[in-house]
This record gives sequence, structure tokens and C-alpha cells, in this order.
Amino acid sequence: MHFTHVRLTNWRNFRDVDVRLGERVFIVGPNASGKSNLLDAFRFLKEVAEPGGGLARAIAHPSRRDVRQIRSLHARANSAIEIDVNAILADDSRWRYVLRFTRDQRRPFFVAREEVWRDDTRIVARPDEDDISDRDRLSQTHLEQVSRNQQFRALAEFLASARYLHVIPQLVREPERSVGRERDPFGGDFLEQLARTPKKQLDSRLRKIRDALRVAVPQLKTLELERDSATGTPHLKGLYEHWRPNAGWQNEAQFSDGTLRLLGLLWSFLDGDSPLLLEEPELSLHAAVVRNIPQMLHRLNRRRHRQIMLSTHSQDLLSDEGIGAEEVLLLEPGDEGTRVLVAAEDEQVRILLEEGAPLSELVGPRSAPRDAHQLALFEF
Repeated sequence: MHFTHVRLTNWRNFRDVDVRLGERVFIVGPNASGKSNLLDAFRFLKEVAEPGGGLARAIAHPSRRDVRQIRSLHARANSAIEIDVNAILADDSRWRYVLRFTRDQRRPFFVAREEVWRDDTRIVARPDEDDISDRDRLSQTHLEQVSRNQQFRALAEFLASARYLHVIPQLVREPERSVGRERDPFGGDFLEQLARTPKKQLDSRLRKIRDALRVAVPQLKTLELERDSATGTPHLKGLYEHWRPNAGWQNEAQFSDGTLRLLGLLWSFLDGDSPLLLEEPELSLHAAVVRNIPQMLHRLNRRRHRQIMLSTHSQDLLSDEGIGAEEVLLLEPGDEGTRVLVAAEDEQVRILLEEGAPLSELVGPRSAPRDAHQLALFEF
């Protein structure tokens, strides 16, 4: 199951985006070009579709707050925001979902257009006659309503299943800072997620993660999860080689940032088969580890065919020879918003690739600020 196409209109950095998507997508661009905001379009649909979610909740998310914060600063007279995605589901059915929303002087937001297509048949088209007779209905999508999405519930479940992950080690160490959150994308309830996993499945995953971690952390011998008998709080424990038996036990509070980041990354690879959205997975990791992330993703795709979309600044990550130019999206900020193009469709990149230039050396510099060298001249 994966997204095959995305079109965005007036979405945050982007006035107009229209790109194809493969099973692996590497998003490259300068700071503030919109890498996170591109991934956020899929998070937004997830939050609309998931149980307990909805359009109102997705718009009011702390990272968005209201329609005015979401709308692109480059929007013109037609200032409605639109997300339009295509996807292929497990039964090979082809779907398209279109959501356009905006605001007016009376309403903080409303659905201006909602369409659902299965193969070549349109099964939802809004506003419909009921919407016109009762405008308050446009405060909700059919996507979020169980009573309305029966014909396309498979699509709604697919959109809701997308997983976004950007583990912040400090939140894993201090889960009380994220009390009340469930499946927190930043890792606030990461250990609880592990603890809720059936024991047989948990033990199997931890063994695989331990074996992978030992490549980066050779001293690690054992990885276990246990709950504190007094507080009930789960803790991840690792036994490291030490000259005294059982003296090398540490929990997540003593794990390095890199260990926690890699652990979260490995867990996300094993956790389901829905699209996975990753923010800069290279953070806190050694370059030798980062260079192998694309091969890890390749092995994951070969076994699970799980779509991975990730943003990155890392030339080490992009140096993998298995990455094709058709898998890389280049983000280029401009006076009319950020432009998104597939690297394989960039004439300069294509010519230099044919001449044997490494892909990382072609797209890596495109993510660097144009005048970054001037930082060295800054007077403190």
C-alpha cells in the first residue's frame, strides 16, 4: 500500500506542487524550504481520518493552529488550500482523495471540495445537495465520519495508518513530559508503545534490534524491557560488556542520543506496513551508520513493500549507489513559493549523472544555503 502521487495547492511553503511518489522518497532541500511541511500534508490527512480525529482537530493541531497559518503566503485570489493524493491499496485498487478547505468571515474553516475516486469512478462529490441545504455539514469531511465513509473505508483506514516518527531522545528519557499522548511521533510514549506490544512479538523485535544495534554499539549484549515494580513505568535496559558480571546494566536514561535515535528508527521499520514518514533520520548517528540507512530501507521494501518518505540534509545518506534520481525530490525555494521536482527530471542532474557524477554530489549542494559561507564572517 502506498501513495503514488501528491498535489498541493496553497499548502504552507507550496503554492503549487504536483509530483509522483515511489516506494522510497528522499526529500532534499535547504532549511525552511518545506521538507517538514511536505511530510505534514500526509500527517494532516492521517489526523483527519484517524479515530478521534477530524478536520477541526487537524487544523487546530499546535503546529498549524488555524487556516491562516496553513495557507501559503504565496496564495493568490483563489486562496483555498487543497490536498490531492493518489494511492494503491493492498487489493491493487487505485484511489484518489481530494480535500479543499478554506475560511470566510463567518466560519473559521469549511470543506470547499471533497472527492473520492475508486479506479475511474467518483463515489463522493461535495458539496452535495444536503451540504447546500445545511452549510454546517461542511465543517466535517466524509472521510472522518463512519456513517459516511463506508464505501471508501479502506482508503480512510489507509490514510489513518500512516506513521510519522521523529524520535527526540530527551522525551524518551523523560516520558512525563508527554503524559496523556498516545503514539507520540516524538517518542514521548515510545517505551509505552513497546510495553503494549504482545510479549512474543516484542521479544522477537528486540532480538532483531539488539543484533542491529550491536553493529553500531559492539559492547551491547542484551536488550530487555521491564516495568518498574513500584511505579509501573516501563524501562528499556541494556547489558553492556563489563569486567564485573551484571555490572554493565543501563536504562534509557544512560543511553546515548544516537543509540535512542537508532533504536527508534529500527523499531519503526518493524512496526507495521503502512507508509512511514521520517524526519532527518541521520541526526545523532555516526556517518558510517547513516550511509547504511538506504540499504536498510531497501531490505525493508524487499520484505514488506513499505513506503518510506524521509527528509534529509545528509550527503552520507544520499551517497548510497542504490538510490535512483527518480527517488529524490528536490525542494527549491523561490519568490512564488517552493518548487518541488524529481531529481531525474532535472536536466542538469540528468546530464551529470550520465557523465558518471555521484548523485549525492549533485543534490547535496542543492540543500545548502546559497550564502552559508558568510556565517564565518559574522561578528560576535
